[in-house]
Amino acid sequence: MELLRIEGLKKTIKKKKILNGFSLMVNSGEIVGFLGPNGAGKTTTIKMVMGLFSITEGHISICGHDVVTDFEKAMENVGGIVENPDLYKRLTGRQNLEYFSAMYPHVEKANIDSVVELVKMKGRINDKVKTYSLGMCQRVGIAQALLHNPRLLVLDEPTNGLDPLGIKELRDLLKYLSKEAGVGVFISSHLLSEMELMCDRIYIIDNGFMIGEKSINQQNQIVDDIFSYMFLTADNNATLAYFKELGANCSMEDGGVSLVMKRSEIPVIIKTLTEREIGIYAVNQKQRSLEQDFISMTTGSKTQIQ
Repeated sequence: MELLRIEGLKKTIKKKKILNGFSLMVNSGEIVGFLGPNGAGKTTTIKMVMGLFSITEGHISICGHDVVTDFEKAMENVGGIVENPDLYKRLTGRQNLEYFSAMYPHVEKANIDSVVELVKMKGRINDKVKTYSLGMCQRVGIAQALLHNPRLLVLDEPTNGLDPLGIKELRDLLKYLSKEAGVGVFISSHLLSEMELMCDRIYIIDNGFMIGEKSINQQNQIVDDIFSYMFLTADNNATLAYFKELGANCSMEDGGVSLVMKRSEIPVIIKTLTEREIGIYAVNQKQRSLEQDFISMTTGSKTQIQ
């Protein structure tokens, strides 16, 4: 089921275009990542989803409710943390949750107990927040966002400041929420390796434009059709020299020559190597990491075969 839909989203602040008209969607039971360099527009997008920023142009709907024309109904279905969780440090974790629960209808003590158990804070929930580590604050923040049983969870850089154990616990929690409870999760982060472990799909944004989408479950489905190849030839030095003539991303590697290139251009490259009488033993497409995809998409591939 579709939980979040963004269509043609644009945002202008002081005549500067922050978002340039992109679309995306999040379904029930999936974790969708939102990647991009600093200043790409991730936090701006999330603030617009949460109703904290106005929309210059375009539409955002949550569970079919427009965030502008049907704001209250839309917000009933979403919980989130933008940047850092805001907690009252002089209160205990439980007192914070009791305070925030009063903002929602039909949130009972049982709801608080269940989310505390879910985020593994049962042993510390009655301690004051000022004694918590950053990871504990993040967990209580997620508990706060889950108090009213939202169908969509929106998180902005939730792994910031967490140690490896805290990041793993967060990943396990979000996977449980999505797969077992059917919650849709929309999450921004700069930790590429962690997003690859956590997410089902990833959108990549750069300078306010949506430039790519990758399904983690389909390893080779990459927007722009850019892949990494390993060429094994009779003259690797000559092969590398030719790739450098093209201005391509290439290097000598593992007894062959590595090349990052659009798949559609590989036949021309093979033909040229053959014409140069460079024997080709093998051309293998390598599985690309999310980091490689992110770099190639955000920097752009301007290499053209002449």
